[in-house]
Amino acid sequence: MKRSLFLFIAMLIAFQIHATTWNVGPTRSYTYCSQVAPLVQHGDTVEIDFATYINDPQVIWNKNNLYIVGIGGRPRLEAGSIIANDMSNGKGIFVISGSNVHVHNIEFANAVVQDNNGAGIRQEGANLHISNCRFVSNEMGILAGNIPNCKTTVEYCEFVNGGSTLNPGYQHNIYINHIDTLVFRYNFTYDAIAEGHELKSRATYNFILYNRIANQSSEDSRTIDLPNGGTSVIVGNIIEQGPNSANSNLLGYGLEGLTNNAPHELYCVNNTFINKKATGSFIQVANGTEALFVKNNTFAGAKTGGLFIGSATVLDSSNNAINNSLDVFGFEDPSNHDYHLSSTSVLIDAGTMISTEVLGYALQPYLSYVDTCLYESRNLNGLPDIGAYEYSLPLATADEVQPAFSIYPNPFAISITIDVPVDHYKDVAVRISTISGAVILNKRLDSITNTIDVSTFPAGIYVATIVADQDILVHKLVKM
Repeated sequence: MKRSLFLFIAMLIAFQIHATTWNVGPTRSYTYCSQVAPLVQHGDTVEIDFATYINDPQVIWNKNNLYIVGIGGRPRLEAGSIIANDMSNGKGIFVISGSNVHVHNIEFANAVVQDNNGAGIRQEGANLHISNCRFVSNEMGILAGNIPNCKTTVEYCEFVNGGSTLNPGYQHNIYINHIDTLVFRYNFTYDAIAEGHELKSRATYNFILYNRIANQSSEDSRTIDLPNGGTSVIVGNIIEQGPNSANSNLLGYGLEGLTNNAPHELYCVNNTFINKKATGSFIQVANGTEALFVKNNTFAGAKTGGLFIGSATVLDSSNNAINNSLDVFGFEDPSNHDYHLSSTSVLIDAGTMISTEVLGYALQPYLSYVDTCLYESRNLNGLPDIGAYEYSLPLATADEVQPAFSIYPNPFAISITIDVPVDHYKDVAVRISTISGAVILNKRLDSITNTIDVSTFPAGIYVATIVADQDILVHKLVKM
């Protein structure tokens, strides 16, 4: 047993030592990604210099554990005639068939192929992670195939003008086929063309968190389409349908058949739904949906077709704000797509606290989307506000300032210290969660200075939620 463990560690160290970094750029030995892709091995890194790369042949990445990153800025990979005229196997700019690949900080543009489904990234391998990328005017921004045992994570990314006028309605800003799990967070996907969806996913489990998903001017279709049901959590999003949208509802669920192998449960919490069409409905679910959980959402705009269409076995709906007019809610500037709350908004403190978690993801939002493709902490003061944003008070006068909590050091390594104004609050507790919402520490704080051992936490980003009487404060923590 000891010998096997020693050999495994030795192999792991050797693997890490021999991993290679490949450089691509106008002044490098390799000037295009297609020159490097056949050479890389499992675990290698590919660094792409900031530049515009036009008409590179389709690039196939078939090794595992690759890290492909733009450096010095976000390089633009612009498809051209080589991909468009590929009659044999034209799929897109990147075809990723290896597993556990991470693509970061790259722009993909103008992917067009013979089958009218050219993708910025065509996913064929399991467990793809895409971050801080931009997808512009591709027939598909990301197109994922049917991949077993697969989790795809897309975060901090922008998608715009996906679709095709040659085969309208079948191309989308992002299209995920049958995989296990999609995590889609902190993204901005908007203005798909030719009746394409802003986001379409057939994944068994969907976690759609803190995004801006919007049609502003184009003729798209649904804002979100989840055609095969499953378990989906939609929290803290701005979901907007524009006046030219071709579909009559913003969110479709199970409308091509409830065929996914998971409970058919849809959870929608603290989203801002905006319909700028003259007609339409907000959420349409397939009859037979097992559970529809809808709380603390804003539904603003025309709803001639109704708030919900379709029948769920269990409907749990409360504290939603519904009105045909956008003017009654007190948004800051709805004509310019700004749905933050003004000080007079009727949505302030009108929500309800939600303690439910779904597969480790909290339904109570602790973040808010920030343009473009970022997030910030959502700090409660009293009851939750309805919708995707919490009203933030202006700078208080000296008499109004609340006693401050201090959490330090941050970043941390072994321990963190929390200073508590115990003379002001009677009951204080801290909950530390992973960025995905899984709670790993829940502790009551009884003294002014509290030191907590966090040495066993893996490196990464955490969220500390301090509950002090009726106040809730959220801090982002980083473990080195």
